Amino acid sequence: MDVTKLFLPQTQLEEWALADKADLRDGNLVVMEEGGASFPTVPAVHFVQLVSGDDTHHLVSKVKTESQLASLGAEQMADSVLLGETAYEIVPGYLTEVTSRSSDKKTGNEADLLAAFILNKMG
Repeated sequence: MDVTKLFLPQTQLEEWALADKADLRDGNLVVMEEGGASFPTVPAVHFVQLVSGDDTHHLVSKVKTESQLASLGAEQMADSVLLGETAYEIVPGYLTEVTSRSSDKKTGNEADLLAAFILNKMG
């Protein structure tokens, strides 16, 4: 069983929702263009760059969920995260996990469809 984690920026999800292509419903990403396929999501942030301080936690270029931020003692404010004396620029969004099993063609196809949808729409 393979798990693919995908980070979806909030701005991209808003564009998809306005175009009726995909939306968040009850903690799931629902992709209308793929027949209403649904994928569980959790709020997350992508650490883009260090603004001040030292990146002792090596967070730049990483994605962390809200619960992971809380366990680090980090505080999110709009498009930044503060962790002690360190400030980061972040992109808010959601993390989704797509599970594919080599023996389960339907799930594998859904993972492929979601990946293709995201790559096509973000490109």
